Amino acid sequence: MVSTPARQDDGSLRSGRITIDLDAIADNWRTLSAKLKTGAECAAVVKADAYGLGIAEVAVALHAAGARTFFVATPEEGLALRALLSDAVIYILNGLYPNAAADYAAANLRPVIGSTSEAAVWSDFIRSAGIASPAALHVDTGMNRLGLTIDEARSLSQDDRSGFAPVLVISHLACADTPSHPMNAEQLVRFRTLKKLFPGSAMSFANSAGILLGQDYHFDLARPGIALYGARASTSGETPLRPVAKVEARLLMTRHVRKGETVGYGASYTAERDMRIGLVAVGYADGLLRLAGATDDRPGAFMSIGGRKVPILGRVTMDQTMISLESIAEDEAAPGRMVEVFGPDIAVDDVAASAETIGYELLTRLGQRLERRYIGGRHGLGD
Repeated sequence: MVSTPARQDDGSLRSGRITIDLDAIADNWRTLSAKLKTGAECAAVVKADAYGLGIAEVAVALHAAGARTFFVATPEEGLALRALLSDAVIYILNGLYPNAAADYAAANLRPVIGSTSEAAVWSDFIRSAGIASPAALHVDTGMNRLGLTIDEARSLSQDDRSGFAPVLVISHLACADTPSHPMNAEQLVRFRTLKKLFPGSAMSFANSAGILLGQDYHFDLARPGIALYGARASTSGETPLRPVAKVEARLLMTRHVRKGETVGYGASYTAERDMRIGLVAVGYADGLLRLAGATDDRPGAFMSIGGRKVPILGRVTMDQTMISLESIAEDEAAPGRMVEVFGPDIAVDDVAASAETIGYELLTRLGQRLERRYIGGRHGLGD
């Protein structure tokens, strides 16, 4: 048997990479924090492995920038974050999991209580354990997802026997990414009633898009997520933030296609003229959705070579995607060259729109075959 020596992963055997700018994330947090009304705190949402970009690196960079309160979705994510940041305030958005109250308390994780039954379980636990372990309360103001109804919250606030006193009351905006939507104002009215029900609790309403709605939505604590990572938070276009992630993949080969020939699965794209195309080593297994491809009936997304946009041709496949090279000189399209999938030249939201989705989905779907490279932060510039 031939033994193969261990080889350090320097990226040379990878088909693609994600370059993540930690300084940009920190700057985006500072920019959002500066938009808040005086006295409001800016937290950071780092659920789903910091939106696919790596919680171990991102959370540390945000903490160094000044963030002290963090939100994750699951207690497992909370434990991972606690191992990184011993002094952070960590809220678990999915609430209190069954038979897990002691685990939350041991790691100083704060459940965001989302039902009357969770409130009862948490109250019984802290009473029997004889500890003061803070929790938040989620009240639904129109999303019909997590949270107590307003009537349930009112009853809880008037029940002196429950012993439940949230340090934070939150709700979630359903349509904040569309500033003119009437739902925003309706939810704001409902949320303001909660302040009267829980006068001793801090209040948190604004997500990334909610911050951009203005100071009426800021209250005591804002919870930006997607805007931290450089994606578009609002249809208003007002997200003056730095791009964070650059996804690139290798050009595997080029080939000539004659007029009338088809490209890819399903013969869905037909060449209108003789053309040169390239095969890029990225596909839906890496997070580039199939709908980002092009057919004879609809255009697809673009990639970028040397700052020039090149369209995707045909269907995105599991491991490769075809692009047009008509605008690229042959000496600029040598096999091995990196092609930008999205980043500073191709906005993640534009690729997402071509695939009929949002930037959130593309970021959180980024596959493990892509090498993660970090610049800025504790890595130093240009590392």
